[in-house]
Order: sequence, then structure tokens, then C-alpha cells
Amino acid sequence: MNTKKVTITVYGAEQICASCVGAPGSKDTYEWLQAAIGRKYIADPIAYEYIDINQPQDVDKHQAFVEQIFEEDLFYPIVFVNDEMVAEGIPRLKTIYQSLDKHGVQLQS
Repeated sequence: MNTKKVTITVYGAEQICASCVGAPGSKDTYEWLQAAIGRKYIADPIAYEYIDINQPQDVDKHQAFVEQIFEEDLFYPIVFVNDEMVAEGIPRLKTIYQSLDKHGVQLQS
């Protein structure tokens, strides 16, 4: 199976989303996702990036999405697999795993 590079992007902030009281913080979610995905999938084709929505962005697509988060009052953290949003607010591993499977990421042996 030919696996392409997959990028998992987590948009979030240090302060927990007002509607997500009791949920883990965005940075905690980012680290939790890396650990959970690393236990199930071969890590080689997966890159991770964390985007702090309260910081200026150098990449246009990140800046545009950060603006969308504030304009549409989206819940964060928001998780993307490549360019597909797979989670908003409290992420569900099942949904993220399905997206990784769709992208051909191989399971650990």
C-alpha cells in the first residue's frame, strides 16, 4: 500500500473554549492525539502541527481559518487531517481513525 504523507493540524488556544468547560485544553488534546495515533498507526507518514489561534499566523490558509473560527464561533480544538476537518470541540478518536484509514495510513503490526 502506497502511503502518502498525512498532516494532522490542531487549531486551539491556551484558554479552554467557553462552551467546552470541563474538556481538556487544546494543547493537551494535541499531545493526547499524538500518543493515541502513535499507538495504533505507523508514525512515519504522519506529521503534526499545532496552531495557536491567538497568535499571528505566517501561513495564509492558517490565518484564513483562524479568522473563520472567530467569525463563526467554532468550538476548539479543531482537528484537520490534511485539508478535511474531522473534529470540532471534543475530538472523537473513531472519526480521526476513519480519516487516517481513508488516507491509507498503515496500522502498527
